[in-house]
Amino acid sequence: MAPYRLDVISLAPQAFAPLLELGVIGRAFGAGIAELHLHNPRDHATDRYRKVDDLPYGGGAGMVLKPEPMFAAAESVPVLPRRRVLLMSPQGQPLRQVDLQRWSKQYDQLVFLCGHYEGFDERIRSLADEEVSLGDFVLTGGELPAMTIINGVVRLLPGTVGTSESLEEESHSDLLLEHSHYTRPANFRGIVVPEVLRSGDHGAVARWRQQQREQRTEERRPDLWDRWRKVQDSRLESL
Repeated sequence: MAPYRLDVISLAPQAFAPLLELGVIGRAFGAGIAELHLHNPRDHATDRYRKVDDLPYGGGAGMVLKPEPMFAAAESVPVLPRRRVLLMSPQGQPLRQVDLQRWSKQYDQLVFLCGHYEGFDERIRSLADEEVSLGDFVLTGGELPAMTIINGVVRLLPGTVGTSESLEEESHSDLLLEHSHYTRPANFRGIVVPEVLRSGDHGAVARWRQQQREQRTEERRPDLWDRWRKVQDSRLESL
């Protein structure tokens, strides 16, 4: 099977080097599960100074990323049949686990457009299929959001983690947060591992973990809890 292709268009391609050495993600790249290709818009600038930004029309503070180098860099990227172009932007839709799952399953290539400076020329938006944000805050560039998505997608690819079961009950996989985990020793500074986890009763363990997931979600993320309850109610109504 061909490796999952990741193309990043960024003025700071060196920022992505640690991904190639980062635990299971780095091993996935080393094993050929995924490939990372970096493209610097500055390499596509046409003037002697390799200029990629300019003053904004209408005035204002800061510099704006020019469209020509970004378009040229994007158009230099090979196009796979199943690909998605993502623009990293604080105006985008908030990143969710279901997005990572969708991109890892429905596509074989992701292209990341990373902005910089004060912003980017509005025409650059036309290159993207989706705009994605990590949250309601602003960073100096799109590199950290892109690295976050790359990490989240690659870890979901077959062969990256040892067992696929470890991905099934983790936080946000089905709107619920993950249950608590314990390992040896059974008693550490007076904090004892719950008896049910040491009982050997797999059914009881599964029920306890599900209760933990529901309780944690209700307490810590009432927004997710409300969404999960609505999903459960709709399932019951369809029976």
